[in-house]
Amino acid sequence: MRRLQALREGLFSCGGCWSRPPVPEDGGRATESVPAAVPTLADRVTSLSNRLQDEEGDRAETYRELERVLQGDDGRLQSAVLSRVIAAASRDMRAAQGVTEDVRTAASDVLVALARSHFDSVMYELQRHMRALGEISEDFVFVTLGKLASSYALRCVPFVGMTLFALQTMLSQVGSRRTLRAVCGVLEQWAKAANTYLRHWEKCPFPRMGEAQFCSSVSPLFCHVVGSWLGCEEEEEVKQAVLGAMAAMMGLLLHEEKHRGRVWEQLPWLLGQYQQVQDTSRVTKGLSYFLEILGEVKIPIPKKKVQAISTAVHSQLSDESKQPSEEHRSELSYCVLLLARVCPEHTVAFLHSQLGSRSEAARVVSLDLLRALVRSAAEGGQSLPLLAQAVRTVLRDPSRKVARAVLRFTKELLSCSVQSCSAWDLVAHVFARFSQASVRLAQGNLSMAEVQEEADLQALCLDILRSLDVSVRGMTKLLWPRLLQYVVPAQYTGTLVPLSRCLRELAERRERAGHEDGEEEPGVVAFRERAKLPTPQALLARLLVVAAAPHAGGGCGVAALRLLQALCGEIHGAVGTVWAVKIPFLLQYLEGKSESCLDSAEWERLLLEFLRTSLETVKSQAWTMGLSFELSQQMGSYPRLSREQAFLYKAIGMSLAACQHVPYIRGELKKYLLRTNYLEASEREGMISVVAGAAESHFHLALEVVQEFGACMEERPVSGAFNRLKEYQEGKRAWTHMALMLAYSRIALCAPREQLPARVERDIVGHILQHYRASCQDVQLKLSLIRSVAEVSRAVQGAGGSRHGELCYKRELLGTLLGFVKAEPRDCLASPVRQEAFVAMGHLSKLKPSLTREENRDLLDQCLQSVMPLPALEPAEEEGATAADALRVQCPHAQTMGALGELLTALLEEELTSSWLTEMLHVLEYWLTSAKEWERERALQACAQLLGAYEERFELSGENSFGPFGSMVGLLAPLVCDSLATSRQRAGACLGHLLRIRGKTLETGAEEDEVQPLCQRLGAPDAEALLQASSRLAKIVCKHIPPAQATDFLSAALDGMLSVRPACAQAAGEWLLTFLETCGGQLFTEVPEILSIIYIRMPTMQQDTLRRVLFEAVSLLARYHLGSVIDSLLQKRLPMDSDTVELWRVLGRKFFVNQLLRVLMEKLKHSGNDRARTSSAKPEADDDEAALEPLKITRAIFEVVSTLQTSEAVQRLLPELLPVLLKQISTTLGKEMPFPQDSSQRKLFLKGYTSDDNPCRLSLETLEAVLRTCLDGKWLWLLRKQGAWAALEDPRAHPDGVGLLTGVLLRAGTISLPVVLVLTQWLDAPSANLRLMAAAFFAELMKEPALQEWRCFQPILGALAEKTQDPSSTVRQMAARGLGNLVSGAPEKLRKHKGAVLEALRRGLEDVASAEVVAESLLALAKVVDELKGKAVGSTFKDLAKATRTFFDAEQASLRSAAFTLYGVLAASATRRWRSFFTQDLDNTWASLVLHLRDPDPGASTACQGALRLCAPFLGLRRLRQGIAVNTRLSAAELQDDICSQLAQESPEHQQALYIATRHCFLRSCADLQAAALDIAGVLVEHAGTEWLTGEEAMLLSAALRVLRGDGDPRVQQAAARLLRATGLEQPPRRR
Repeated sequence: MRRLQALREGLFSCGGCWSRPPVPEDGGRATESVPAAVPTLADRVTSLSNRLQDEEGDRAETYRELERVLQGDDGRLQSAVLSRVIAAASRDMRAAQGVTEDVRTAASDVLVALARSHFDSVMYELQRHMRALGEISEDFVFVTLGKLASSYALRCVPFVGMTLFALQTMLSQVGSRRTLRAVCGVLEQWAKAANTYLRHWEKCPFPRMGEAQFCSSVSPLFCHVVGSWLGCEEEEEVKQAVLGAMAAMMGLLLHEEKHRGRVWEQLPWLLGQYQQVQDTSRVTKGLSYFLEILGEVKIPIPKKKVQAISTAVHSQLSDESKQPSEEHRSELSYCVLLLARVCPEHTVAFLHSQLGSRSEAARVVSLDLLRALVRSAAEGGQSLPLLAQAVRTVLRDPSRKVARAVLRFTKELLSCSVQSCSAWDLVAHVFARFSQASVRLAQGNLSMAEVQEEADLQALCLDILRSLDVSVRGMTKLLWPRLLQYVVPAQYTGTLVPLSRCLRELAERRERAGHEDGEEEPGVVAFRERAKLPTPQALLARLLVVAAAPHAGGGCGVAALRLLQALCGEIHGAVGTVWAVKIPFLLQYLEGKSESCLDSAEWERLLLEFLRTSLETVKSQAWTMGLSFELSQQMGSYPRLSREQAFLYKAIGMSLAACQHVPYIRGELKKYLLRTNYLEASEREGMISVVAGAAESHFHLALEVVQEFGACMEERPVSGAFNRLKEYQEGKRAWTHMALMLAYSRIALCAPREQLPARVERDIVGHILQHYRASCQDVQLKLSLIRSVAEVSRAVQGAGGSRHGELCYKRELLGTLLGFVKAEPRDCLASPVRQEAFVAMGHLSKLKPSLTREENRDLLDQCLQSVMPLPALEPAEEEGATAADALRVQCPHAQTMGALGELLTALLEEELTSSWLTEMLHVLEYWLTSAKEWERERALQACAQLLGAYEERFELSGENSFGPFGSMVGLLAPLVCDSLATSRQRAGACLGHLLRIRGKTLETGAEEDEVQPLCQRLGAPDAEALLQASSRLAKIVCKHIPPAQATDFLSAALDGMLSVRPACAQAAGEWLLTFLETCGGQLFTEVPEILSIIYIRMPTMQQDTLRRVLFEAVSLLARYHLGSVIDSLLQKRLPMDSDTVELWRVLGRKFFVNQLLRVLMEKLKHSGNDRARTSSAKPEADDDEAALEPLKITRAIFEVVSTLQTSEAVQRLLPELLPVLLKQISTTLGKEMPFPQDSSQRKLFLKGYTSDDNPCRLSLETLEAVLRTCLDGKWLWLLRKQGAWAALEDPRAHPDGVGLLTGVLLRAGTISLPVVLVLTQWLDAPSANLRLMAAAFFAELMKEPALQEWRCFQPILGALAEKTQDPSSTVRQMAARGLGNLVSGAPEKLRKHKGAVLEALRRGLEDVASAEVVAESLLALAKVVDELKGKAVGSTFKDLAKATRTFFDAEQASLRSAAFTLYGVLAASATRRWRSFFTQDLDNTWASLVLHLRDPDPGASTACQGALRLCAPFLGLRRLRQGIAVNTRLSAAELQDDICSQLAQESPEHQQALYIATRHCFLRSCADLQAAALDIAGVLVEHAGTEWLTGEEAMLLSAALRVLRGDGDPRVQQAAARLLRATGLEQPPRRR
């Protein structure tokens, strides 16, 4: 036991054991101080064990947490804690009931984790249960033992004997399958642990245990398992467990020789398990474990066993029905590798035999296994030739999978650094397989899967060649001839990149070795003799052809050039120096250029130039002719129509050009002319390339040969009608003609410049036309002629000099080409005739004689008409349509448009001036404004090409300005928002060109950095982003528009706004406004013309969005040039049409309305003065226009004020604006409109307004609008209620209206001193209306006490007094009224100036010309006398009384009323001094007063009644005086009756006096007064009877009444009749 204890204590230092630091004596507690907050391992374990003991929470989860704690900390536990944990886990692990499987598994895992630091304790616990007698241990005891052996193999070694012995005693008791699996697990893991110990025993400190000890312990168990368990039919898991145990024990027993026999006996059983179990991977793992042990013990294996193992493993790999996983396949391959290590010859022989199997899978598996053996064999330095020899047997296998496996084997074989050269024989197979794949792919009859397989094979071949290492000693001389033979054949083109690398490396090695003989393997020299190495010319030809397509085959062209440089010594010794310069230049040209970016034509030119230089360097006719021969020979290696074949023809032509042997050249040219199949396009083009190439150095010879051939063709008879028909049907003769036409033109193109002019007209163009006329007219013939013309034109143009750039056939050829274009259908691009004709015409137009501008314009127009109307390209919607199909449809259109652009450029170069460019753009304008989006797109493309060409050549034009800039910007502006994204971007490109051209005129840089990104953003589908880009672009471009071109831009932009496309119209408006906002300040002189353009467009733009733009444009102009805009609006021919009215309203809503109103006010203020000063010098029409101007201004003010949102502007200007409008009212008072009655101008001017034909009403409406803006509504209501506006309009009531208006304005506080001062000046104005306006204004103003505060009372009073003598009666009337109103406004001033006032008013009583003046004076005197009283009136009182009574019987009612009023005031104001006078005067007037009590005018009657009552105290009759004073409620008629009654009773004398006054009224002219007098006479008769009438008086009365009864007025007739009846003077009618 002490020995075992020592062994156990030493296990902790064994290799493979768990390393652990020394354990302190305190049970694992750390000596360093630990923070109390951090729990220790013991704390955590104790906590978890307590939880287990208390059965808290999920028990399985507690065990798992405990396992994690133990695995994370390798400290040791105190014995109590350890014992408690082991006891709990052991109890739960072994519990038969009440514990779940999950808890038992977790408890077992805790014991395994605990063994990490406490292995002995755990193992003793498990061994204790194993030693229990009489019963088998629990399943989980075995499971845990197995886990311990798996995790701690070397620690378990001391316990192997006791454990296996205990198992041996229990095997007979194993009954359940579960226990059987557990026991097998223990056997497997403990046997493997023993094997591990035997491999690493030296790492253990305890004495070694021998193999015999382990084998003796395992052997009984092995025998029991073989005897009892191998044949049992158990479930899959049991079989797998037994299998694992058997494999482990078989491996252990191999260490002891006496047990090996039994092991070999059980090997068939092990291999037979492949057929017994479902998961064969366990069998493979057991087999691989067994083979590993077999390799370690290094014992021979019987051949049959090798065969059995190989067969079993191979069948598993090749059985397609099983399809093992990748991991399993790797394990199977590992078994073969292990087997090959033990007996390589037998293994390789077996695999070699399997290569002949009929099963494709078996062959593939064998090849893969051989490939796996390559690396192992290479490390051992053996068997590689054997492996290669085995693989050679399947090189011709037709299977693609086998081929792929062979190639993978070859790659693995070649990747090994070996000294033997036998593996290099497989290189040829790589090339052969690549060629086969290329052929199959070229045939085109493979499925998609097959195509992919062939492509994969090719990729694998290239991968092999890329990894080929040619640095092995002896490889240079071996591989150089072998690899060189694969350069020339075309089928190996795809391998040229890796082949080039190998050959270049070999060439470097050859150069370093200096061609010294080295060691060679046998057969190398013999192979060199057999190899057919390519000639230098063949190598040059081949590599040049490959270089012609540099990006084909993964960059073969670059590889070919590099190889060509490496082979320069092999090709010709003279080219080394030249190629050292030329080839790097060619490689540099290719650097960074992808296939799409490479100019193929330029690249071919460089290669041909390289060939020319090389041939010139060689200087060997024989070598050159040999190259020509090789080029011809390689022609058949490439397919027709291929790029390589086309290049070969050109190279042949170049070689003939370099050759100086004339007979040979002639023969070769004839050969190609005669042998060419003219029905094949590639051969025709090849023949042309050969002839043209030869013409570069042998122009006359080539031309002569072609002419001879053409002549022979015309002379050659075609025998038989059938042969002729066949030839013509096939078109051979026609194609020959076309080929010769192109040959002539190509010869001209390649001919030396100095030799061409002499022969171009007759020998080239003449023969071209001859062949054209001799053939059938079809599309191909047209194309041939077009191409020939283009090439000849280029050749003639390239000949240089003005003497040579002339072609007499120019107009004829142009006419023919234009005819071709016109004949093309307009609904499709049926052929490339248009495109190529455009190109040819472009070249032809550059030759002399030049066409006129008209001819060029017509040519351009015809070409545009041929292209622009073509239908739009429809997207490919057919099922299966591809991008290539769409490209085939789009390419012809794109090429045609490109050719059109070249033609435009050529026509522009004919006359490089901005005027000619403008005409060309004018021709394009029709298509730019087309309603069809595709036509606009094409026109924009053409426009961009044209502008781009002009931009590039602008410096050559010699001009310093660009006239069409503004108009083109305006034309293109709407198109930046076109419906097509391409159109928008092209419009942006056009604007970019224009901007750069403009920049060149100013010698400033265009803002290209900003314009280019904006043009790209124009393609955005988002509408908002598009408008933002358009707006930004507008701000950049518009600021470059010259002011002189502003009208051009605006005209074009306004036309663009009429577009049916809302987005385009919006863009045009946006650009227009942007321009005006940006450059409006510079357009002073252009404002009238700009506004005129806008006015013209307004009737056609009725949409709200368009009109808003126009209004905003006018507003922007007004912002910078308000005066000019106002002048323009006022000068319009139709000044007040709806458009103009709306413009005024729009301007009224802008921020500059204050300035606008001021300018209008100033213009209105001075319009009358200007007209007065210039009227004598103007004709009548101009007078009408001048008369209309104030009305325009007034109307403009009305419209502006009507739209104001606030009153600020009007309030500020009102002191100045009010007098101006009042003046306009005065000026237009009583006038008519200065238009003919039925003129359209009158109707338009007055349309929509109430002013009708009265200009004064227009002025009044404007004043009302102004007052409406700044006055409260109550004042306006008051004006309407009082009828002020109607009175102001009526010339007769105008003064009253002025008074009403003035009164309201005074009450509203609107009248100010500036207004008063202005109107004061009007009192002396020449215009009577102005004086009247001022007089009426001041007449009302005299009521205002504030007048005294303004300190202008004295002048106004004097002016009013003076105006009482004004020529105008109305002015005199208003002056009198004003003087009378002094009573209300300035009574103190009245008293101060009473003399002047009374005198002025008294003079008014003498105004016999105007009753109104007299009446107004009487009323004014009434006010003044009433205010002054009689004493203050003085001596004037008597004069006033006498003057007043003279108006009692006046015919004008106003006079009578005013006279009665004044008389009553005089009566009331009579002082003591004047009482006697007034009493006497009343004796003469009382009768008139009584008489007028019944005055027909109510006002006069009322005034008379009032005057009578005031005069009553002065009457002599007391009773009458009392009656008048007492009867105050009586009406005038009643009072008159009462007076007549009293007179009849008391005073016949007074009655008689009254009658006499009445009788005098009978003869008055006023019917009203006559009727009233008759009624009063009737009242007298009624009260006094007729007795007082004397005979004479009665006769007079009777006669008067009879006369009046026949009066024309019915009222007089009736009153006379009544009086006759009352007096009884009516005679009865006579009886017959």
